[in-house]
Amino acid sequence: MIKIFFKQSIIFSIILSVSVFSISCKPAKTSIVIGAPLPTAFLEGWVGERGIKLAVEEINAAGGVSIGGKKLPFQVEMIDTRDLEMNVPVNDALMGLEKLILEKKADFIIGGPARSEAALAAMDLLSKHKKISILSIGVLTPAYHKKVESDYTKYKYCFRITSHVGIMSADFMAIFEEIKKSSGFNNVYIMVQDVEHAKRAADNIKKLLTEKKWNVLDTKIYPTGASDFSIGLNDAKNKGADIIFLWMDMPESSILLKQWSDMKLKALPMGYVNAGQQPGFWKATGGKGEYLIVNLVNGGNAPANKISPWTSKFVEAYKKKYGLEPEGYGTSSSYMAVYTLKEAIEKAGTTETDDVIKALENLSLMGAYGRIAFDKKSHQVIPSDDPEKGVVTGIIQWQKETRVQIFPLKTADGKILLPPWMN
Repeated sequence: MIKIFFKQSIIFSIILSVSVFSISCKPAKTSIVIGAPLPTAFLEGWVGERGIKLAVEEINAAGGVSIGGKKLPFQVEMIDTRDLEMNVPVNDALMGLEKLILEKKADFIIGGPARSEAALAAMDLLSKHKKISILSIGVLTPAYHKKVESDYTKYKYCFRITSHVGIMSADFMAIFEEIKKSSGFNNVYIMVQDVEHAKRAADNIKKLLTEKKWNVLDTKIYPTGASDFSIGLNDAKNKGADIIFLWMDMPESSILLKQWSDMKLKALPMGYVNAGQQPGFWKATGGKGEYLIVNLVNGGNAPANKISPWTSKFVEAYKKKYGLEPEGYGTSSSYMAVYTLKEAIEKAGTTETDDVIKALENLSLMGAYGRIAFDKKSHQVIPSDDPEKGVVTGIIQWQKETRVQIFPLKTADGKILLPPWMN
């Protein structure tokens, strides 16, 4: 009996020694890996990539992330989710995300997926692997942060540093009311793309406009890839539209603005128009996109002088690296997501998930589009019309060759202009 106990003691000691040796020989962490799932063939994807890489380069050049008396660099691993492409199943995006986690050993996720259905499905995957994600592109549905709030324990890993349709609609309504006050306009014609987020936005805007006693003349829905909008534009003209409200993420929307300009239609175009966000829009329309009002979702996605000193710093750094101004939605938010993660890790003093979650929940960081802080229950970034109190939108109007910030009023660099044929 004594011999058996002695043998068992020796075996246990050997096992314990091997375990301790294994732990002590575990390679020291040499970097913090950011996994970036992005639809790289689309605006949100390539600007997300550029924003992330710019921030990582700046942080690493300054020494990296401070943890426990030493500094670690960020390392970026990217994968093309293709989730904004037609007929690409949600599961493909999930496979890409899981590859970043399992094969690329991502410590944190920044970026997408960009498609709402894919991002909502990805929340379960993030929960399964206990990986913190900071959503910085696409996904304008309120369902994302509501899902976190409905089951915090399961989805506490999911943060969103961008806006959503609810906030965007409220911002649009503020502009509608400003225009009504200054110009007496009251008739709106809605033209949107045949995709879920656009149709829902149309329904929401119509409801809000009706409540405010605006006259909504009609809603025209165009299939993705449509290249002729003349029937809708003529209908808007015949019905006496003062404003055409647009919600489209297809590049063909540039054609719509050309046709609008050629017709000298006496209705001001305004909305969420991906093509109209980009610096190249002026050239793409031959200047005929002038006077279009576009929601860029977050400030800093175009030059703006009155948000914060960091806005101009970001714009100049982006121009220096990529040779053009920030290109639209997803640019400033992806850039700031990296700095937000750095701040949280340093405040936590570790990369341990629960500690970083708490640090993110208590974070207050002035950035390129205002003060970044998250709602502790929903993990939605807190919006405001004052950059000192929260993150602000970037709503611009094309004036000559320039994207001029016109809303929120506290950050405006100019006023709304009407085309000469409307005066």
